Amino acid sequence: MLLGEIIKVALTAIRANKLRSLLTMLGIIIGVGAVITMVALGSGAQKAVQERIQALGPTLLTVFPGQSFRGGVAFSTRVSLTMDDDTALLNNKHYISEVVPELSGNLQVQYANQNINTSVLGSTANYFDVHSYSMVAGRMFTPGEDDARKRYAVLGGQVPSDLNANAQAMIGQQIQIRGIPFEIIGVLSNKGSQGFNNPDEQILIPLQTARYRIFGSNRVRDLTIEVGDLANMNLGMIEIESILRRQHKIRPGMDDDFQIRNQTDILATFQDTAQTFGFLLAGIATVSLIVGGIGIMNIMLVSVTERTREIGVRKALGATRFNILFQFLVEALVLCMAGGLVGIVLGSGGAIVLSQLAHWNTSISIFAIVLAFFFSALVGLLFGVWPARRAASLDPIDALRYE
Repeated sequence: MLLGEIIKVALTAIRANKLRSLLTMLGIIIGVGAVITMVALGSGAQKAVQERIQALGPTLLTVFPGQSFRGGVAFSTRVSLTMDDDTALLNNKHYISEVVPELSGNLQVQYANQNINTSVLGSTANYFDVHSYSMVAGRMFTPGEDDARKRYAVLGGQVPSDLNANAQAMIGQQIQIRGIPFEIIGVLSNKGSQGFNNPDEQILIPLQTARYRIFGSNRVRDLTIEVGDLANMNLGMIEIESILRRQHKIRPGMDDDFQIRNQTDILATFQDTAQTFGFLLAGIATVSLIVGGIGIMNIMLVSVTERTREIGVRKALGATRFNILFQFLVEALVLCMAGGLVGIVLGSGGAIVLSQLAHWNTSISIFAIVLAFFFSALVGLLFGVWPARRAASLDPIDALRYE
């Protein structure tokens, strides 16, 4: 019997039992669809973390106040960072390229008839470049305007929405911070939430203005430090630690009273977690594929039993063991590949729907689609072998006698 004729007989058998064929494919459809959707979610999460790392700046370090320790025991409250620390770092830098002091607090802000309580951040003009911002409207204040203590305000990307105003229309308008009028000169682009802190909801003002007109203090919330080269990150951290220990008069053997955080390391941990979560989801979906394969094997075994007499007739007419084996393998393979194609369409559609409606980060992987399709074919081949061999090994005399 020609191979083309065998394939034609197999496809005819599938068409003759449409409902059974659909139910047989269901396990593969669910498995492949789940693989595509879950891998898209995992890949999207990893991509979002990578974009966040680039947005934050891979060469940025942040220095936070810590506690002063003696003998491993904290003996005072949090030690403050001051503008003197900023000056010491700038005067002794080697691997450091920029130092951005940040002084902040939650204050009442009024614009027209709108009133909100939000974070007000005092910083230097290089905050804009170090944090890789772009402007939606207007401009950033200059170092000269900072030294002159100008009452200028640059809004985070979310602030205009919070004030029910248009970003472009706000440029040149007055906004009151703790009752003091400031001129709005710019609106920053959106950065996205960073843990508990959302820079899009803050208002940026010149550092000297914040020190002398708003907060009346030289204590900074943190210092954002840019290292000149990614390869020198560890050397930059050592340099910062050495300068600040000397500045704070910390004796050898005593613990630091400050903390240095590498934002890339923090986000890399999130990336590893997202990758592990993606593997977990893909593993669960793979189990679904295997369960679908077992379902196919079960249905095919039932099919062999139901078609015993048909197999006997075909063998009596000259069909060989190979012809019967190949026919049942083709049936299992076609069912799995068809289920795989439907699963790919449904899985990709599910990922797109989650992205559009639930606003989840998804990234449909071509590699995952190809892998899921070939894996579904492999499942059909593996789980179709046993029923096919059983059909091929039937004795034609016994098969013809079967009722």
